[in-house]
Amino acid sequence: MVFGKIVAGLIGLLTGGFFGLVIGLIVGHFFDRALGSVFSFASPENLRRIRDNFFETTFLLSGYLAKSDGRVSEAEIAHTEQMFVQMGLSAQQRQRAIELFRQGSGADFQLEQVVAAFVQTSGAQRQLQQTLLLFLISLAHADQSVKPAEHAALVRIAGLMGIDARQLDLLLQMAAAQGQFHSQGATGSGAPVDRIQEAYTALGVDSAISDKELKRAYRKLMSQNHPDKLIAKGVPEDMIRLATERSQEIQAAYEVLRKHRGMKT
Repeated sequence: MVFGKIVAGLIGLLTGGFFGLVIGLIVGHFFDRALGSVFSFASPENLRRIRDNFFETTFLLSGYLAKSDGRVSEAEIAHTEQMFVQMGLSAQQRQRAIELFRQGSGADFQLEQVVAAFVQTSGAQRQLQQTLLLFLISLAHADQSVKPAEHAALVRIAGLMGIDARQLDLLLQMAAAQGQFHSQGATGSGAPVDRIQEAYTALGVDSAISDKELKRAYRKLMSQNHPDKLIAKGVPEDMIRLATERSQEIQAAYEVLRKHRGMKT
């Protein structure tokens, strides 16, 4: 691409002569590189590669996480089966997911290589890595509590993705609280104190937050989980249904706080 070089070079020439032209060409060069990277990421071939890798990594790491405490529990198996149903997998996709899950739970599973390949494929798209981590967190919560071995496994996975333990713990707290609003709407304006606090935790905010900041935090979470945005980043379409459920939980939590605070829609 040379668009950036031409524009920046002309501007530099007009404003700073020959020296400005040189500076403009340098600036334009970096602009063209960045623009080329964006177009390359959004190409159909690259998005297909990301979707395939996202699918594979999700079930490989699901198997690794489920086996981290020594055994795959019945609750974890049921949760994975439910994930298959929610995703509407074909028989072939289902078999592939099961094979990946078994590979991930194997004693010879190479965690570092799998995560490194995923990070390289997803590039600078941090939202992709966080979305995958949230899928794993939901699996860890399948038996109602995150065991120490599961937490250690999540910390290890997150660390390999460049996500520190503090960020992970915040995601764990938010996911646990959001689960309390699964398939639940906001009921009335006199919500119990514990439900109100759960709603704040579900949105990852403090109760002292202003109405304006609360609405901004809510909209940011909804934007991060918007199906169109996730698909554009490379999340497989058959996994979008799981993100849609998270959006519904976030919306239900926000409605509790909106009614509690007497906020307008």
